[in-house]
Amino acid sequence: MPRTLSKRTERILRSDEDLAGMPASERIRYRLVTADRRYHANDNISAFVREGELEELKAEVQAKMQEVLQALVIDTESDHNTHETAKRVAKMYIDEVFRGRFQPMPSVTEFPNVERLNELMIVGPITVRSACSHHMCPIFGKIWIGILPNEHSNLIGLSKYARIADWIMSRPQIQEEAVTMLANELQERVRPDGLALVMEADHFCMHWRGVKDTESAMTNSVMRGAFLKDANLRREFLSLLSRKQS
Repeated sequence: MPRTLSKRTERILRSDEDLAGMPASERIRYRLVTADRRYHANDNISAFVREGELEELKAEVQAKMQEVLQALVIDTESDHNTHETAKRVAKMYIDEVFRGRFQPMPSVTEFPNVERLNELMIVGPITVRSACSHHMCPIFGKIWIGILPNEHSNLIGLSKYARIADWIMSRPQIQEEAVTMLANELQERVRPDGLALVMEADHFCMHWRGVKDTESAMTNSVMRGAFLKDANLRREFLSLLSRKQS
């Protein structure tokens, strides 16, 4: 179901013409704070971003990133490899790796369960990419989704699971919270009797820094409804998942 803004939030979004002199980041932050809305790294803030402000944000990030390069004592004037690095990084953050913060939920067509399907469905593996919110290092992984629909469930197309997962994951995250957020979104949209998610991912904050462990991966799961109550259903899902991985 599409989310609607409260009347209070709508008033705030309509009444900020006097903020025009502020940088885009300050205008967006003002709207969020005034609406008493959280804006953590893994939150979507698209409802508070006006047309054209993402381009302004990119310019802000570019300028700040240029300062970071200067603080790292990198001569971006004579070093042709880093001459446009700040611009590239700004575009990457806003338009690509963190776009799930700044873009609204992709359009997802839902259709009724006319055939009253009530058997276990498994979607995956879905390849996902994210970033650790602690160090902004990449996270690469796969997600498997188990759905036990009922006659009242809203069914969505196979590719839509991947779109929703990408939208959730394209933000700075920790894996445990990301899987829960994805489960919440699917629960709200599909309304199944049971929902199960398993995510396995490599974290470059482990591979690239710190202990530099190149073998470790994190696996975590979320079980809802029938998957929590029915041990046989849970075993069936995990067994089928193991076969897919082998």
